[in-house]
Amino acid sequence: MIDLSRLTTEARNPRTMDLDEMNPLQIAEIMNREDSNVVKGVHEVLPEIAKAIERSTEAIASGARIIYVGAGTSGRLGVMDAVECPPTFGVSYETVVGLMAGGENAFIKAAEGAEDHAEYGQDDLIRIHCRKEDMVIGLAASGRTPYVMGALDYAASIGCHTAAIACNKHSKIGEHAEIAIEPDNGPEVLTGSTRLKAGTAQKMILNMISTGAMVGCGK
Repeated sequence: MIDLSRLTTEARNPRTMDLDEMNPLQIAEIMNREDSNVVKGVHEVLPEIAKAIERSTEAIASGARIIYVGAGTSGRLGVMDAVECPPTFGVSYETVVGLMAGGENAFIKAAEGAEDHAEYGQDDLIRIHCRKEDMVIGLAASGRTPYVMGALDYAASIGCHTAAIACNKHSKIGEHAEIAIEPDNGPEVLTGSTRLKAGTAQKMILNMISTGAMVGCGK
Protein backbone atom coordinates (compact mmCIF):
# COMPACT_ATOMS: atom_id res chain seq x y z
CA MET A 1 0.00 0.00 0.00
CA ILE A 2 1.40 3.38 -1.04
CA ASP A 3 1.63 6.06 1.65
CA LEU A 4 0.30 9.01 -0.35
CA SER A 5 1.62 11.52 2.18
CA ARG A 6 5.14 10.54 1.14
CA LEU A 7 4.49 11.67 -2.44
CA THR A 8 5.41 15.29 -3.12
CA THR A 9 2.29 15.79 -5.22
CA GLU A 10 0.07 14.69 -2.33
CA ALA A 11 1.90 16.41 0.54
CA ARG A 12 0.53 19.44 2.40
CA ASN A 13 2.15 22.75 1.56
CA PRO A 14 3.14 24.61 4.75
CA ARG A 15 3.11 27.93 2.89
CA THR A 16 -0.56 27.66 1.97
CA MET A 17 -2.08 26.23 5.14
CA ASP A 18 -4.01 29.48 5.66
CA LEU A 19 -5.08 29.89 2.04
CA ASP A 20 -8.72 30.26 3.08
CA GLU A 21 -7.82 33.33 5.13
CA MET A 22 -6.02 35.14 2.30
CA ASN A 23 -7.50 37.93 0.21
CA PRO A 24 -7.56 37.66 -3.62
CA LEU A 25 -4.23 39.47 -4.09
CA GLN A 26 -2.52 37.30 -1.49
CA ILE A 27 -3.85 34.16 -3.19
CA ALA A 28 -2.55 35.35 -6.56
CA GLU A 29 0.83 36.24 -5.03
CA ILE A 30 1.33 32.90 -3.27
CA MET A 31 0.30 30.94 -6.37
CA ASN A 32 2.69 32.99 -8.47
CA ARG A 33 5.53 32.31 -6.03
CA GLU A 34 4.73 28.62 -5.96
CA ASP A 35 4.72 28.47 -9.75
CA SER A 36 8.30 29.72 -9.76
CA ASN A 37 9.23 26.33 -8.29
CA VAL A 38 7.88 24.71 -11.45
CA VAL A 39 10.44 26.49 -13.61
CA LYS A 40 13.22 25.37 -11.27
CA GLY A 41 11.96 21.80 -11.18
CA VAL A 42 11.74 21.56 -14.96
CA HIS A 43 15.21 23.08 -15.33
CA GLU A 44 16.67 20.22 -13.29
CA VAL A 45 15.34 17.60 -15.72
CA LEU A 46 16.35 19.28 -18.98
CA PRO A 47 18.86 16.49 -19.84
CA GLU A 48 16.07 13.91 -19.68
CA ILE A 49 13.76 16.16 -21.70
CA ALA A 50 16.49 16.45 -24.34
CA LYS A 51 16.66 12.65 -24.58
CA ALA A 52 12.90 12.52 -25.14
CA ILE A 53 13.21 15.19 -27.83
CA GLU A 54 15.89 13.13 -29.59
CA ARG A 55 13.78 9.97 -29.59
CA SER A 56 10.67 11.90 -30.66
CA THR A 57 12.58 13.53 -33.51
CA GLU A 58 13.74 10.12 -34.70
CA ALA A 59 10.16 8.86 -34.66
CA ILE A 60 8.75 11.76 -36.66
CA ALA A 61 11.65 11.73 -39.13
CA SER A 62 11.01 8.04 -39.83
CA GLY A 63 7.34 8.65 -40.56
CA ALA A 64 6.19 7.27 -37.21
CA ARG A 65 4.34 9.02 -34.38
CA ILE A 66 4.61 10.55 -30.96
CA ILE A 67 1.90 8.98 -28.80
CA TYR A 68 0.94 10.54 -25.47
CA VAL A 69 -0.86 8.34 -22.95
CA GLY A 70 -2.40 9.71 -19.75
CA ALA A 71 -5.42 10.07 -17.50
CA GLY A 72 -7.23 13.03 -15.95
CA THR A 73 -5.40 16.34 -16.19
CA SER A 74 -2.28 14.63 -17.53
CA GLY A 75 -4.27 12.95 -20.29
CA ARG A 76 -5.99 16.20 -21.24
CA LEU A 77 -2.64 17.96 -21.51
CA GLY A 78 -1.36 15.25 -23.83
CA VAL A 79 -4.43 15.54 -26.04
CA MET A 80 -4.12 19.34 -26.09
CA ASP A 81 -0.50 19.20 -27.20
CA ALA A 82 -1.32 16.63 -29.86
CA VAL A 83 -4.19 18.57 -31.44
CA GLU A 84 -2.18 21.81 -31.47
CA CYS A 85 0.65 20.31 -33.56
CA PRO A 86 -1.17 20.20 -36.94
CA PRO A 87 -2.07 23.92 -37.08
CA THR A 88 1.29 24.92 -35.60
CA PHE A 89 3.62 22.73 -37.64
CA GLY A 90 1.55 21.70 -40.65
CA VAL A 91 1.67 17.98 -39.83
CA SER A 92 -1.22 15.53 -40.04
CA TYR A 93 -3.40 14.72 -37.06
CA GLU A 94 -1.86 11.23 -37.05
CA THR A 95 1.66 12.54 -36.39
CA VAL A 96 1.12 13.32 -32.70
CA VAL A 97 -1.62 11.35 -30.98
CA GLY A 98 -3.12 11.79 -27.52
CA LEU A 99 -4.71 8.83 -25.75
CA MET A 100 -6.69 9.32 -22.56
CA ALA A 101 -8.12 6.80 -20.11
CA GLY A 102 -11.85 6.67 -20.74
CA GLY A 103 -11.61 7.87 -24.32
CA GLU A 104 -12.58 11.20 -25.86
CA ASN A 105 -15.58 11.68 -23.57
CA ALA A 106 -13.24 11.73 -20.56
CA PHE A 107 -11.76 14.99 -21.84
CA ILE A 108 -14.83 16.90 -20.68
CA LYS A 109 -16.26 14.51 -18.09
CA ALA A 110 -14.25 12.37 -15.68
CA ALA A 111 -14.34 8.63 -16.43
CA GLU A 112 -14.06 7.16 -12.95
CA GLY A 113 -12.05 3.97 -12.72
CA ALA A 114 -10.79 3.92 -16.32
CA GLU A 115 -7.26 4.80 -15.24
CA ASP A 116 -7.10 1.88 -12.80
CA HIS A 117 -6.83 -0.79 -15.48
CA ALA A 118 -3.40 -1.44 -16.98
CA GLU A 119 -4.92 -3.52 -19.77
CA TYR A 120 -6.89 -0.51 -21.02
CA GLY A 121 -3.64 1.28 -21.79
CA GLN A 122 -2.39 -1.67 -23.79
CA ASP A 123 -5.73 -2.03 -25.57
CA ASP A 124 -5.75 1.63 -26.63
CA LEU A 125 -2.28 1.31 -28.17
CA ILE A 126 -3.32 -1.84 -30.01
CA ARG A 127 -6.45 -0.07 -31.25
CA ILE A 128 -4.40 2.66 -32.97
CA HIS A 129 -1.92 0.09 -34.32
CA CYS A 130 1.07 1.23 -32.30
CA ARG A 131 4.30 0.01 -33.91
CA LYS A 132 7.90 -0.18 -32.82
CA GLU A 133 8.90 3.00 -34.64
CA ASP A 134 6.50 5.10 -32.55
CA MET A 135 7.64 7.08 -29.50
CA VAL A 136 5.29 6.50 -26.56
CA ILE A 137 5.21 9.03 -23.72
CA GLY A 138 3.27 8.26 -20.54
CA LEU A 139 1.96 11.06 -18.33
CA ALA A 140 0.83 10.79 -14.71
CA ALA A 141 1.27 13.59 -12.20
CA SER A 142 1.60 11.21 -9.26
CA GLY A 143 3.47 8.68 -11.38
CA ARG A 144 1.40 5.68 -10.34
CA THR A 145 -1.44 5.32 -12.87
CA PRO A 146 -2.00 1.68 -13.99
CA TYR A 147 -3.44 2.74 -17.38
CA VAL A 148 -0.19 4.52 -18.19
CA MET A 149 2.01 1.70 -16.90
CA GLY A 150 0.11 -0.80 -19.01
CA ALA A 151 0.63 1.31 -22.11
CA LEU A 152 4.33 1.78 -21.43
CA ASP A 153 4.85 -1.93 -20.83
CA TYR A 154 3.12 -2.85 -24.07
CA ALA A 155 5.03 -0.21 -26.02
CA ALA A 156 8.34 -1.50 -24.68
CA SER A 157 7.35 -5.09 -25.47
CA ILE A 158 6.99 -4.30 -29.17
CA GLY A 159 10.22 -2.29 -29.33
CA CYS A 160 9.05 1.32 -28.96
CA HIS A 161 11.17 3.95 -27.29
CA THR A 162 9.35 5.22 -24.20
CA ALA A 163 9.39 8.12 -21.76
CA ALA A 164 7.46 8.84 -18.58
CA ILE A 165 6.58 12.28 -17.20
CA ALA A 166 5.69 12.36 -13.50
CA CYS A 167 6.02 14.92 -10.72
CA ASN A 168 7.36 12.60 -8.04
CA LYS A 169 10.91 11.28 -7.96
CA HIS A 170 11.41 7.51 -8.42
CA SER A 171 7.89 7.18 -9.78
CA LYS A 172 6.24 3.91 -10.72
CA ILE A 173 5.73 4.93 -14.33
CA GLY A 174 9.36 6.03 -14.45
CA GLU A 175 10.34 2.44 -13.69
CA HIS A 176 8.35 1.33 -16.73
CA ALA A 177 10.00 3.72 -19.21
CA GLU A 178 13.33 4.11 -20.96
CA ILE A 179 13.45 7.82 -20.03
CA ALA A 180 12.09 9.10 -16.70
CA ILE A 181 11.31 12.83 -16.57
CA GLU A 182 10.50 13.65 -12.94
CA PRO A 183 10.57 17.35 -11.97
CA ASP A 184 10.23 18.18 -8.28
CA ASN A 185 7.82 21.13 -8.07
CA GLY A 186 7.09 20.90 -4.35
CA PRO A 187 3.62 20.35 -2.82
CA GLU A 188 0.56 21.82 -4.50
CA VAL A 189 -1.12 25.03 -3.31
CA LEU A 190 -4.25 22.93 -2.80
CA THR A 191 -3.25 19.57 -1.34
CA GLY A 192 -3.24 16.92 -4.05
CA SER A 193 -4.62 19.22 -6.76
CA THR A 194 -2.20 18.24 -9.50
CA ARG A 195 -4.00 20.35 -12.10
CA LEU A 196 -1.94 23.19 -10.63
CA LYS A 197 1.88 22.97 -10.44
CA ALA A 198 2.15 19.42 -11.73
CA GLY A 199 -0.08 20.27 -14.68
CA THR A 200 1.94 23.40 -15.42
CA ALA A 201 5.18 21.41 -15.34
CA GLN A 202 3.82 18.73 -17.64
CA LYS A 203 2.56 21.33 -20.13
CA MET A 204 5.99 22.99 -20.19
CA ILE A 205 7.67 19.65 -20.83
CA LEU A 206 5.24 18.68 -23.58
CA ASN A 207 5.80 22.06 -25.24
CA MET A 208 9.54 21.35 -25.28
CA ILE A 209 9.21 17.81 -26.60
CA SER A 210 6.79 18.52 -29.44
CA THR A 211 8.45 21.79 -30.45
CA GLY A 212 11.94 20.30 -30.26
CA ALA A 213 10.93 17.27 -32.31
CA MET A 214 9.20 19.31 -34.99
CA VAL A 215 12.05 21.79 -35.30
CA GLY A 216 14.48 18.88 -35.41
CA CYS A 217 12.56 17.51 -38.40
CA GLY A 218 12.59 20.85 -40.18
CA LYS A 219 8.91 21.63 -39.60
